[in-house]
Amino acid sequence: MTGESIPVEKNAGDKVIGGTINKAGVLKFKAQKVGEHTVLSQIIKLVEEAGSSKAPIAKLADKVSGIFVPIVIFIAIVTLSAWLIANKGIERALSSAIAVLVISCPCALGLATPVAIMVATGKGASNGILVKSAEALQTAHSINCVALDKTGTVTLGKPVVTDIIPLKKDLSQDDLLRLAYAMEHNSEHPLAEAVTERAKAQKLDLAEVKDFINFPGRGIRCEIGGKVFYAGNTALMKENGIDIKGIPAHHEKLAAEGKTPLYFADNKELIGIIAVMDTIKEDSKRAIGYFQKMGIETILLTGDNEKTAEAVRKQLNIDKVYAEIMPQDKEQIIRQLSQSGKKTAMIGDGINDSPALARADIGMAIGAGADIAIESADIVLMKSSLLDAVATIELSKKTFRNIKQNLFWAFFYNVLGIPLAAGALAPLTGRTLNPMFAAAAMSLSSVFVVTNALRLRFFKPSYQKKKGGKE
Repeated sequence: MTGESIPVEKNAGDKVIGGTINKAGVLKFKAQKVGEHTVLSQIIKLVEEAGSSKAPIAKLADKVSGIFVPIVIFIAIVTLSAWLIANKGIERALSSAIAVLVISCPCALGLATPVAIMVATGKGASNGILVKSAEALQTAHSINCVALDKTGTVTLGKPVVTDIIPLKKDLSQDDLLRLAYAMEHNSEHPLAEAVTERAKAQKLDLAEVKDFINFPGRGIRCEIGGKVFYAGNTALMKENGIDIKGIPAHHEKLAAEGKTPLYFADNKELIGIIAVMDTIKEDSKRAIGYFQKMGIETILLTGDNEKTAEAVRKQLNIDKVYAEIMPQDKEQIIRQLSQSGKKTAMIGDGINDSPALARADIGMAIGAGADIAIESADIVLMKSSLLDAVATIELSKKTFRNIKQNLFWAFFYNVLGIPLAAGALAPLTGRTLNPMFAAAAMSLSSVFVVTNALRLRFFKPSYQKKKGGKE
């Protein structure tokens, strides 16, 4: 519910939230809030409120057409009247008026936006970017602030071993990991699973363990090769009289890097430390760099602790971080950003992100995320990569530029074509535009607009381009 990557220890009297996962032991609890008062129900309510408060984006082409069409009809009537007043005959007057109506038919204006949007959404889909609405694609070009969830979005959402630190001269990293593997492979704790996966990846052998005892919230004790070993936190070490004077220096360094240390000891002294961390995705740093090149402010929102959040912020050079926040807090921050005049995109993957996804100008959900997050979002990044969020904004910018080119061409074409159809050159050449040629010219403008929109098929995100900007 909070999006933390490492489980939070709970003791008698602590509150637990429905929907979280109990990794070890048995819980006996009293339900204090049920039905509409639960956290999940409140999240659903926030999502509904945020979704209904979004203002629809006005269609530029519809506005232009709404003004343009009456003007054209007026010009056609004026043209008909002018030729009749000039006593050039009803045939020429009707022909010129019809030519004005035909050549000014706003087909190109009507095609300018939907064709570009259709091509762009198709191109996005082929790149694993699913856009739910044309409004979302149009809005994305104006984004100047991106709020990011941490766990599962910026990071993998799964703890992995980052440091193996033996504290005895005769103990190698493999020896410590082998010992940790033997002790932890029976545990279901995520930190133990991280140790086990690392040992399996290095194909280490598994030693036999006897007298395995689990101390909830503190660690484990077991016997290997006739010797007693402990693995866990500082509380377990103190309880069993283990000398921990060497811990503080390592602890401070690892904590500053956002890592969680596991301490290993025999029945006398500390023998090693294994640090575990929810690691950052390979492409996250690149994506943050691209956002900043585009002048987009980046903000990290997480329910995780401040030290871990700050460590991630520093690693990725993110502009600002909000840590230890609940789902409603994320939604409130997005609301405040929007009220301050910023066009904000929210990128997340969990239940706790869904209110913020719905509240943001653009909500982008990671494809591997929770169903409620995907449902709340405007855009789904199927490859679960932040680089696709960069590609979405770049595609939106190119699409919006393409739409403006189409609208300009359609309007400019009419500005030139209408006087010609009305007979502006007749005093010089003695000729007027035949309605059939006017129809051909009108069709040509539509072909030009469609062809220009089809250029979006060749769009390639900047991160896929070769050095020097060449594709």
